[in-house]
Amino acid sequence: MSSTPLVSVPGSPAPVPAPTRAAFLFIFITVALDMLALGVMIPVLPKLIIEFEHGNMADAAGAAGLFGFSWAAMQFVFSPLLGAVSDRRGRRPVILLSNLGLGLDYLLMALAPSLSWLFVGRLISGVTSASFSTAGAYIADVTPEEERAAKFGMLGAAFGLGFVVGPAIGGLLGGVSLRLPFYVAAGLSLANALYGFFILPESLPAEKRAPFAWSKANPIGALTLLRSHPGLLGLAVVSFLANMAHDSLPSVFVLYTDYRYHWGERMVGFCLAAVGIATTIVAALLVGPLVKRLGERNALLIGLAFGAAGFGVYGWAPTGGWFLAGIPLMAIWGLAGPSFQALMSRRVEQSAQGRLQGALASMSGITGMVGPLLFTQIFAFGISSKSLRLPGAPFWMSALLLSAGLLVAFLVARDSPPAAR
Repeated sequence: MSSTPLVSVPGSPAPVPAPTRAAFLFIFITVALDMLALGVMIPVLPKLIIEFEHGNMADAAGAAGLFGFSWAAMQFVFSPLLGAVSDRRGRRPVILLSNLGLGLDYLLMALAPSLSWLFVGRLISGVTSASFSTAGAYIADVTPEEERAAKFGMLGAAFGLGFVVGPAIGGLLGGVSLRLPFYVAAGLSLANALYGFFILPESLPAEKRAPFAWSKANPIGALTLLRSHPGLLGLAVVSFLANMAHDSLPSVFVLYTDYRYHWGERMVGFCLAAVGIATTIVAALLVGPLVKRLGERNALLIGLAFGAAGFGVYGWAPTGGWFLAGIPLMAIWGLAGPSFQALMSRRVEQSAQGRLQGALASMSGITGMVGPLLFTQIFAFGISSKSLRLPGAPFWMSALLLSAGLLVAFLVARDSPPAAR
């Protein structure tokens, strides 16, 4: 068997494995499948919950909220653990085991005989879906610092692609059987794990690995990493504000468009597809060239500014047409994520990339727990008789959060020398 080719990464005293094109394709497919699996459940999981609750909508709504909260809680707890394990054992085993676990978990949910078993499957999904953060660490390992934003943009494109295709597949298959989408998602994840077993090389050399410590692998320990390197904490605040702002969309989008524009399932699906397509176009085609021309800091600031403007349009839009007009603005927000990832990854050594990605995923888990509760309550108050009747209040709040993130980024996002490798 031929050895893996090596390439020197700027700032690294020793060569690291150069992933083949097939390996990059595998990482892209892994992220796309993670999002595909999540997207497949959007149209069918609530209906399966309703079926288990014998059509009781109130009980089903409560159960669906618990499912969402618990999934985010699992991300909060286990993302730092998997990140620390990948720093010690390498990225390849964590990614492959995550894919294998996700596939087996979807089989469990497909066969679930009760709501309790479905809930157990959802908890496991929160653990095994953490391969996105390890994939980010893989890209940071093998990509020169000046090219990382473009590569992270490609991961964003995979995210958008899965978000477009997933709900469409879930809706079509769910029309045949509510459990069929879970079987298909399981088959895709298991096939991906098998494919990666033969294709995916390790990206973290043994001499670059860090010892495992429980004090660093728990959520609190992982978050302390963000205080240990200059500039990381401020950028982490930007990430937290952006994630919180984003959570308004899954929390109230369907409720808002139904209340204000009387959109049905078809129009909701059309809008979600448009969002996914626009996001994919920006991530795949614009991030690399624009970041190269503007620089990571400027791209981050521009992305946040467009995101705040997009949320402002969403909250103001008096008609569905105006709401759709906000989608291109929101898509340009996609410049911010890859730029932010590149800025943060260059501030930590290679042996801590997994911990960094785990800490960021853990922060996302916090917003995933808090966001749905916050924005649904804001929406409920915004349409109540006690308010000024502002149904767009959740999106105005998101615009304020991104504006605050823009200010923080302006103050803390400075070019800095690469971290010691």
